[in-house]
Amino acid sequence: MNQTVQQGHGNDKDKKEITIIVNGSPEQVKKEEMTYEEIVTLAFPDFPQHPERNYSVKYTRGHGNKPEGILSPGGKVKVKDGMEFTVTPTGQS
Repeated sequence: MNQTVQQGHGNDKDKKEITIIVNGSPEQVKKEEMTYEEIVTLAFPDFPQHPERNYSVKYTRGHGNKPEGILSPGGKVKVKDGMEFTVTPTGQS
């Protein structure tokens, strides 16, 4: 049996899964950064069909000197295991 194992080539499948919490539900992701759109879609799966809807995205338990913050449309944030996101509709369109 001659098996070759390749590691560390930057593919998503090579990355370790981490668990983030979105609106109280654990979500497994294999990314180091996530966009506003990706986080909102985890909370509200129909978001891609309704991009006119606006949401407030707040996070806690983040990295380094900015463990809390607000993620704005078009923005992205480094994620880590146990990071929590709260996504709520703003009522604006």
